[in-house]
This record gives sequence, structure tokens and C-alpha cells, in this order.
Amino acid sequence: MKRLIYGTLLEWKESEDRKPVILEGIRQCGKTWILKHFGEAEFKDVAYFNFEYDDRLQKVFDGDLNVSRIIKDLGILRNKSIRPKTTLLILDEIQICPRAITSLKYFCENLPGLHITAAGSLLGVAVAQMGKNISFPVGKVQMLKMYPLSFPEFLLAKDEELLYGYLSDLSHDEEISSAFTGRLEEAYREYLITGGMPEVVSSWINNHDIVAVETIQSEILSDYEKDFVKYASVSEFPKLTLIWNAIPAQLAKDNQKFIFSHVKHGMRARDLEDSLQWLISAGLIYKVGKIERPYIPVTTYADTTYFKIYFSDVGLLRRMSKFPADVVFDTSSLTADMRGILTENFVLTELIANGFQRPYFWKSGGIAEVDYIIQEGIDVIPVEVKSAKGTRSRSLTEYRKKYRPTVAIRTSLNNIARHSDEYGEVLEMPLYLIWRLKAYI
Repeated sequence: MKRLIYGTLLEWKESEDRKPVILEGIRQCGKTWILKHFGEAEFKDVAYFNFEYDDRLQKVFDGDLNVSRIIKDLGILRNKSIRPKTTLLILDEIQICPRAITSLKYFCENLPGLHITAAGSLLGVAVAQMGKNISFPVGKVQMLKMYPLSFPEFLLAKDEELLYGYLSDLSHDEEISSAFTGRLEEAYREYLITGGMPEVVSSWINNHDIVAVETIQSEILSDYEKDFVKYASVSEFPKLTLIWNAIPAQLAKDNQKFIFSHVKHGMRARDLEDSLQWLISAGLIYKVGKIERPYIPVTTYADTTYFKIYFSDVGLLRRMSKFPADVVFDTSSLTADMRGILTENFVLTELIANGFQRPYFWKSGGIAEVDYIIQEGIDVIPVEVKSAKGTRSRSLTEYRKKYRPTVAIRTSLNNIARHSDEYGEVLEMPLYLIWRLKAYI
């Protein structure tokens, strides 16, 4: 599979002021694969170590953090020397060993010629739990975030390189040819079924067997719950499970607000807030807060008590919700609500994967609501999400009348279009092109 982060890793390799890289992301999103693949393609040697599977590794970091000694000891473990400039060193599941994280500072300062990478699935959780017991190498590492395959990566996985190139080169005033829109809509709906977890995507592309796809998705969801047992405290585990299992039902409500008392009767925010933050720190879910006044900086105007929770992968949300795959292609009103939820989740993950800071949503009393508010420089941009074609946006119109944004985005299955009125400009973006939004605004 082609992952777009490969280009970033290549730039890092060639950089003269290179720092150790920490690649962060949820479990099974492809971190280990991309680092090994990168190493095998770009280096003479790859030295791979995994703290989860080799108990001897932590002992290497138990003593002093002299990097020459560490490199020598790691070389002895693998029975092959590690050489700067020609070896890529990979430290996987580094969150298990706090001193290994700390050692990256000394690798940066004392052995800059060595290409060293680390990967961690629950790094945010680990750092938060260790607190003062870990000295995080602030300013001495380059943090990279990896996500499940985004929609353009899904196209590449389907061997649609020419179609991906066509979309990438599309000029701002050019519609997508009707010769391609049907193919793109079909790929988009396939993505709502599979999501972007690499094993799921690979299974779908190779076999087109939905039973196999859903079996893998269920296994991934089960593995995440096993992580709750493994990495959370005894008292926190049941709360994590309650919140995790409650998310689909919370999204299915009319207002979608996450309400703690709906997780379990009698539960209050203070009972569950820490567990909710655990899931956010683990990267498994995204928290989208409400704002009533869309001014900059947007974070200043957020209501911290009113928010929605989405999954980090739309395919896992579909599976968790038990929404049948064949119904994704059904356009009847009976499935409109769930398709709308999947579409919102899809747009959110595409925005985040393509460099937008955490979006918010706008709600004005009980009258109007815009799905996402993003800040880009000094511009605050509303993004209205629709799951079908030819849809109107009364809430977006209300927002535009009130705040007159420079540009407003409506993303649906309509083709690209721009139009202006007395309230400003509206940019129509197809859902399958939302990954290019930064280039259009």
C-alpha cells in the first residue's frame, strides 16, 4: 500500500538537522509496516526492536543512557552492528519503556548521524499516566501522526493512481468529469464500509468479501478492548468499556450531544471524564466541541460542556453500529440518519488527516447547526456536511447571514461549484474531494 506519509519520512531522512522521529497513531493503522517498508527501501539495513515482544530490551535502557553503549548492546541483541547513516533503527511500542523515550534526547544530541525512529500506539496515554516518572524529550524529537488510510490513500490501494493524480491536479475552476463521478461515488461508499484500517482495506480489495471485512473489523474492535484491560487501571476499565460501547447510540440521538448520564444511569461527568480523556489520548475517538460565536481564536469560544464524540475510523463506527454494509448503498429515507452519521465521521477524519486542527461545530439555540467550524489562519470557515446530492442547507444559510464568512463549504455528492450572493461565497466540494480542501480555500 502507498501511504502518503512516506514522502515526509523521505524528507526527514535527507534533512541535515534531523531529529529522532516518533510516529504516533492508533493500533493497527500501519505504523510498523510503513517504518519497515521505508527502511527496506531507503537503507542498507533495518534494526527493528519491539518492546512488547522482547523483555530484554528494557534492560538495555535500565542503566545509563549513553547512546554509544545502547547502540552496542542493541547490536549484540540482534547479532549485527548498528551503523549510523546506513542503518534505520526502529523502536516499536516505545510507550512501554519510558527510559527509551527519554533516551531519544541523547540520540538527538550525541548521535545525530543515526536515523532513529520510534512508534507508539498508546503514547498519549502512557505519557499522561507516567507523569513525573518520564522525562519527555521536548524539542529533541520530531512528532509525526499516522492515521488509518485516508480516502486518497484508499484510491491508491485500489490501484486508482491515475484517478488520484487527476483529482490532485484538478484546477480550482474545473468540474470533475461526469465520466469519473460514478466511479468516485462507488469508491467513497466502499470506504464508508471498510474505513481505512490497512488489514481491512487489503482484505476488501483482494476478495470483496464483506464477511471477511467485518470479521477483521470485529477483531480490531476486540483488540482495542483488550488494550483497555492491559493499559487501564482496574477501576477505569469498566468505565472505558461503557463509554466505548455508548458512542454509536449517542451519535444516533437527534442532537448527538454526548451526555454522560446516558452512558449509564446515575453516572455524572466527574465519574467518566478521565475515562473519556483516556480514549481521546489513545487516539481512538475525536471530541468535537460546540461554539456559539465563531471568532478567532476559535478555542476561546468553545463550550467545554457540550460536545460530540466520533470514531477515528468510519469503518469501525459502521461495524460498531451494526449498520449493514449493503445498506450504505441504499438512498432511501429509512437509512438517511445513519448514512448522515457515517458521512459526518468521514468528513471529520479526512479534515484531521489532511492537516486541519481539531474542528468544532456551531449551534445557535435549537434553531440552526453547522457540522464543522475550522480555523485556517485568520479565517473561520463553516463546513456543512450532506450525505446525498441536491441538498439545501438552511443552517448554513442562517450562519452566513449572521456572520458573513469569506467562504462557506458545503460538501455532498454534488460536483465542484462556486457561487456568491450578498452573504459571501459558497464552495461546493464533493465528499470524495474534501481531502483537497486546503488547496481550495
